[in-house]
Amino acid sequence: MSGEVAVAKGGQYLSFTLGGEDYGVDILKVQEIKGWEEVRPLPDTPEYVKGVLDFRGTIVPIIDLRSRFNLKSIEYTPTTVTIVIAAEVNGSSHIIGMVVDSVSDVLDVSVKDIRNAPNLGAKINTRYILGMVNQDQRMVILLDTDKLLDPDELGVLDVIG
Repeated sequence: MSGEVAVAKGGQYLSFTLGGEDYGVDILKVQEIKGWEEVRPLPDTPEYVKGVLDFRGTIVPIIDLRSRFNLKSIEYTPTTVTIVIAAEVNGSSHIIGMVVDSVSDVLDVSVKDIRNAPNLGAKINTRYILGMVNQDQRMVILLDTDKLLDPDELGVLDVIG
């Protein structure tokens, strides 16, 4: 894992909610948005790895982002969705799904409107945050999916390798 710092860029971001907070991911990384469906569980994986799903002939690990962020678990509802993302890690592309509470909309973000994430001390990990932006009276946290969904860190390399 390199020590490169990701830089937020302007463009379109898919926004979604998780635990009452708004997040955004680069729309160019999004492969598909699917309603929640049961996945095949895998033994001996971290709690946030819900299992795998067949996505157009590819076996895709599914990550519960609430669990990944150490948020309280809730029962999945009709608004619960899986966002299928193409993450680039060390020059390789990996397809990974992340379960979120709901999808909001697509935001047009100007690079001049992106603010740096505040330094929250060593106890709170901000390395997955590209920046923050105010949109329509709400603060949206822009996520670096390449770091957030790094298969080495997630412990899912055997699934997608």
